[in-house]
Amino acid sequence: MTEINWVALKAAANQAMQKAYVPYSKFPVGAAALTSDGKIVSGCNVENASYGLTLCAECSLVSALAMGSDSGNGPAKLVAFTCVDGHGNVLMPCGRCRQLLYEHSAEGMILETVSGFKTIDEVIPDAFGPRDLEERK
Repeated sequence: MTEINWVALKAAANQAMQKAYVPYSKFPVGAAALTSDGKIVSGCNVENASYGLTLCAECSLVSALAMGSDSGNGPAKLVAFTCVDGHGNVLMPCGRCRQLLYEHSAEGMILETVSGFKTIDEVIPDAFGPRDLEERK
Protein backbone atom coordinates (compact mmCIF):
# COMPACT_ATOMS: atom_id res chain seq x y z
CA MET A 1 0.00 0.00 0.00
CA THR A 2 1.08 3.57 -0.69
CA GLU A 3 2.25 5.70 2.25
CA ILE A 4 -0.33 8.31 3.25
CA ASN A 5 0.74 11.93 2.99
CA TRP A 6 -2.00 13.61 5.06
CA VAL A 7 -0.58 17.09 4.38
CA ALA A 8 -0.92 16.58 0.61
CA LEU A 9 -4.42 15.13 1.02
CA LYS A 10 -5.55 18.07 3.13
CA ALA A 11 -4.03 20.50 0.61
CA ALA A 12 -5.94 18.77 -2.21
CA ALA A 13 -9.17 18.95 -0.19
CA ASN A 14 -8.62 22.66 0.46
CA GLN A 15 -7.91 23.25 -3.22
CA ALA A 16 -11.11 21.40 -4.18
CA MET A 17 -13.09 23.37 -1.58
CA GLN A 18 -12.10 26.58 -3.39
CA LYS A 19 -14.07 25.34 -6.43
CA ALA A 20 -17.28 24.58 -4.53
CA TYR A 21 -20.51 26.00 -5.95
CA VAL A 22 -22.43 27.12 -2.84
CA PRO A 23 -24.66 30.12 -3.66
CA TYR A 24 -27.33 29.03 -1.14
CA SER A 25 -25.62 27.67 1.97
CA LYS A 26 -22.34 29.56 1.56
CA PHE A 27 -20.77 26.41 3.08
CA PRO A 28 -18.00 25.18 0.76
CA VAL A 29 -16.72 21.65 1.26
CA GLY A 30 -13.72 19.93 -0.30
CA ALA A 31 -12.76 16.28 -0.12
CA ALA A 32 -9.66 14.36 -1.16
CA ALA A 33 -8.64 10.73 -1.09
CA LEU A 34 -5.62 8.61 -1.84
CA THR A 35 -6.30 5.65 -4.11
CA SER A 36 -4.83 2.17 -4.09
CA ASP A 37 -2.83 3.07 -7.20
CA GLY A 38 -1.22 6.07 -5.49
CA LYS A 39 -3.28 8.87 -7.05
CA ILE A 40 -5.11 11.65 -5.26
CA VAL A 41 -8.71 12.31 -6.27
CA SER A 42 -10.74 15.23 -5.01
CA GLY A 43 -14.17 16.79 -5.18
CA CYS A 44 -16.26 19.71 -3.98
CA ASN A 45 -19.90 20.25 -3.15
CA VAL A 46 -22.17 21.56 -5.91
CA GLU A 47 -25.47 23.05 -4.77
CA ASN A 48 -28.74 23.24 -6.65
CA ALA A 49 -31.74 25.53 -6.18
CA SER A 50 -33.70 22.33 -5.57
CA TYR A 51 -31.72 21.57 -2.40
CA GLY A 52 -32.29 17.81 -2.55
CA LEU A 53 -30.31 17.67 -5.78
CA THR A 54 -27.19 19.15 -4.21
CA LEU A 55 -24.09 17.01 -4.67
CA CYS A 56 -21.82 16.50 -1.69
CA ALA A 57 -18.06 16.79 -2.12
CA GLU A 58 -17.80 13.02 -1.64
CA CYS A 59 -20.12 12.49 -4.63
CA SER A 60 -17.91 14.51 -6.94
CA LEU A 61 -14.82 12.77 -5.52
CA VAL A 62 -16.27 9.33 -6.36
CA SER A 63 -17.21 10.59 -9.84
CA ALA A 64 -13.62 11.75 -10.34
CA LEU A 65 -12.45 8.34 -9.12
CA ALA A 66 -14.55 6.59 -11.76
CA MET A 67 -13.52 9.01 -14.51
CA GLY A 68 -9.83 8.55 -13.69
CA SER A 69 -9.97 4.77 -13.99
CA ASP A 70 -7.20 3.45 -16.24
CA SER A 71 -8.45 -0.10 -16.47
CA GLY A 72 -11.48 -2.02 -17.58
CA ASN A 73 -11.63 -3.46 -14.04
CA GLY A 74 -13.21 -0.32 -12.60
CA PRO A 75 -11.67 2.41 -10.52
CA ALA A 76 -8.96 2.01 -7.92
CA LYS A 77 -10.05 1.73 -4.30
CA LEU A 78 -9.92 4.53 -1.75
CA VAL A 79 -7.33 3.99 0.98
CA ALA A 80 -7.32 7.34 2.81
CA PHE A 81 -9.81 10.22 2.94
CA THR A 82 -10.19 13.72 4.35
CA CYS A 83 -12.86 16.40 4.05
CA VAL A 84 -12.69 20.12 4.93
CA ASP A 85 -14.96 23.13 5.33
CA GLY A 86 -14.37 26.67 4.07
CA HIS A 87 -11.88 27.34 6.86
CA GLY A 88 -9.90 24.14 6.30
CA ASN A 89 -11.38 22.42 9.35
CA VAL A 90 -11.92 18.66 9.13
CA LEU A 91 -15.51 17.58 8.51
CA MET A 92 -17.15 14.21 9.07
CA PRO A 93 -19.01 12.80 6.05
CA CYS A 94 -22.75 12.39 6.51
CA GLY A 95 -24.21 8.87 6.65
CA ARG A 96 -25.10 8.84 2.95
CA CYS A 97 -21.57 9.80 2.02
CA ARG A 98 -20.06 7.26 4.40
CA GLN A 99 -21.99 4.58 2.52
CA LEU A 100 -20.80 6.01 -0.80
CA LEU A 101 -17.18 5.98 0.42
CA TYR A 102 -17.58 2.44 1.79
CA GLU A 103 -18.68 1.23 -1.65
CA HIS A 104 -15.37 2.39 -3.13
CA SER A 105 -13.06 1.75 -0.20
CA ALA A 106 -10.19 -0.64 0.17
CA GLU A 107 -10.47 -2.78 3.29
CA GLY A 108 -9.27 -0.73 6.23
CA MET A 109 -9.55 2.66 4.49
CA ILE A 110 -8.55 5.42 6.92
CA LEU A 111 -10.55 8.62 7.33
CA GLU A 112 -9.41 11.79 9.03
CA THR A 113 -12.38 12.67 11.27
CA VAL A 114 -13.25 15.34 13.82
CA SER A 115 -12.28 12.81 16.51
CA GLY A 116 -9.06 11.53 14.96
CA PHE A 117 -8.15 8.90 12.39
CA LYS A 118 -10.61 6.03 12.02
CA THR A 119 -11.16 3.17 9.62
CA ILE A 120 -14.18 3.06 7.33
CA ASP A 121 -15.53 0.16 9.41
CA GLU A 122 -15.41 2.35 12.52
CA VAL A 123 -17.39 5.18 10.93
CA ILE A 124 -19.99 2.93 9.28
CA PRO A 125 -20.07 -0.28 11.34
CA ASP A 126 -21.82 -3.33 9.93
CA ALA A 127 -22.07 -1.65 6.53
CA PHE A 128 -23.45 -3.57 3.58
CA GLY A 129 -21.51 -3.31 0.35
CA PRO A 130 -19.80 -5.07 -2.55
CA ARG A 131 -17.75 -7.36 -0.33
CA ASP A 132 -21.00 -8.70 1.17
CA LEU A 133 -22.41 -9.44 -2.27
CA GLU A 134 -19.27 -11.36 -3.24
CA GLU A 135 -19.45 -13.47 -0.07
CA ARG A 136 -23.10 -14.37 -0.70
CA LYS A 137 -22.87 -15.41 -4.35
